[in-house]
Amino acid sequence: MTTNGSTATPPVLTPAVLTPTVLIIGGGPSGLRAAAELAPRVPGEVLVLERESTAGGIPRHSDHPGYGIRDMGTFMGGPKYAGILRDRALKAGARILTNATVTDWAGDRSVNVTMPEGRVRVDADVVVLATGARERPRTARLIPGDRGQGVYTTGQLQNIVHLKHGTVGKRAVIVGAELVSWSAAMTLQHVKCKTVLMTTEYPKPDAYRLFSGPGKFFFKTRVSTRTRVTRIIGKPQVQAVEIENIDTGQRRTVACDTVILTGDWIPDHELARAAGIDIDAASKAPVVDAALRTNRPGIFAIGNALHPVDTADVAALDGAAVADHVIAHLSGRRPSGTAISLKAEAPFRWVAPAILRQDDPAPPRRRLLLWTDTYVPFPTVVLHQNGRVIARKRLWWPAAPGRVFRVPSSILQHINWEAGPVTIGLAN
Repeated sequence: MTTNGSTATPPVLTPAVLTPTVLIIGGGPSGLRAAAELAPRVPGEVLVLERESTAGGIPRHSDHPGYGIRDMGTFMGGPKYAGILRDRALKAGARILTNATVTDWAGDRSVNVTMPEGRVRVDADVVVLATGARERPRTARLIPGDRGQGVYTTGQLQNIVHLKHGTVGKRAVIVGAELVSWSAAMTLQHVKCKTVLMTTEYPKPDAYRLFSGPGKFFFKTRVSTRTRVTRIIGKPQVQAVEIENIDTGQRRTVACDTVILTGDWIPDHELARAAGIDIDAASKAPVVDAALRTNRPGIFAIGNALHPVDTADVAALDGAAVADHVIAHLSGRRPSGTAISLKAEAPFRWVAPAILRQDDPAPPRRRLLLWTDTYVPFPTVVLHQNGRVIARKRLWWPAAPGRVFRVPSSILQHINWEAGPVTIGLAN
């Protein structure tokens, strides 16, 4: 069993039942930050369970700069960022068990855990789900063709390159053109694999211009918009992909030996589903209120398990935000006031939080988080309730596919708490 979050230690005798006050499932940025905030304030133990051999989440194998901007006010590489989060949680007094996989629920706030040393049960007063999100693999994206070697998600690629120090091919096609796609391009360059093409179904690259503009120049990569991969060709090794123009139907073949599937995120929501937690139909994430509570008392959800997918520092700030709400629950405070739903309407796909209460605090960072399927350069956000517009706000940043769109939560101040559900959409 690993108890320090990073390096293997000799097995220790594990009791049949662990009884922390707070159990955090997931040792990524949100879970580690929550542990660091809670451990000094909780009378009992704060326990983090992480299924990988090292805590830290995606940043630990994203060996490039871009981490820590919002939460630490600095700019650093992923492994360093993950290490700082681990160290802070441990110094705060949290306990981190790695190689620990939660397999099922044993009660309302109890789980069964499998580790190399065997199975244990963990009974907690509060459970925080910080399970994160994952990219959908080829099978989930329904990409036809040959089953050749050389097809990876970004996570698989970075695990091979940065953790196992392996290599891939020489010519790659990246499916997607969002932030994580450029992260994949940087990893490919590290092993001297040229990115010959990025393909996206959207009419413009999904990533910020700050990334996509220099990225195209630096990596000498072409980004094909309004295109999709319709076939993977070659076995036992990938040899090419077939690319279709969505508007014209014209197809062409691009030679490559590596295909990287980026984005198209889905939360790791299996535990939430098994607990009977309400799941948003569009995002597949647990439904929470502004205090990050689920519909199951004593179970909270944070980070990219809720908003798939946002940056690591925003996920970490969820961990900071949940601490006060967990402490309030432990002290006996429960939700009060009428609960109403907040629903997204086209072009938005989902919104978080999706439950509003008059007596609740503002959501983390005082922002509503949404996902859009359409690019709108200067959006005007509108709230509807009972068939009429109750709020309207012009924003000076775009609503763009492939990244989370943030709306100041002050737009909610005009809600009539007796008038039922609210919808959020765009006037333009």
